[in-house]
Amino acid sequence: MSLSDIDHRLLRIAYDEAKAGFDEGGCPIGSVLARGDTVVGQGRNQRVQKGDPIAHGELDALRKAGRQTTYAATALYTTLSPCMMCSGTIVQFGIPRVVIGENANFGGNEDFLRARGVEVIVADNPACTALMARFIEEKPALWAEDIAEEPPE
Repeated sequence: MSLSDIDHRLLRIAYDEAKAGFDEGGCPIGSVLARGDTVVGQGRNQRVQKGDPIAHGELDALRKAGRQTTYAATALYTTLSPCMMCSGTIVQFGIPRVVIGENANFGGNEDFLRARGVEVIVADNPACTALMARFIEEKPALWAEDIAEEPPE
């Protein structure tokens, strides 16, 4: 499935959040919760900045969106395939559509989401892929911490 102009615009906002996180010294993962073409909340991974182990980009966007009576008509845009914690939140809240910037650097839980009825689109966005690859190369220990793996020797 190809991305619409709205998808490209919203994914770009997520990328801008990821880049801001990278520039702050954190993990470059950005996210946007949207209803149609309207941004409801946007955020970025702030584990380093806030010293909060669960401040992932998707959760930051949801937190900034505030309470929603329903997520039925929303889509979540994220620069990197969501981890299990974020995937579980997507399922828990009933977010029906997720647009992923890239999954080459981290193959998250696309099958888990699809098996629970979530429409998953992987954009294979070169900018998202390049930014995450740069981060992993420059800060391998921080990346390992983010995905709960042992740091490299």
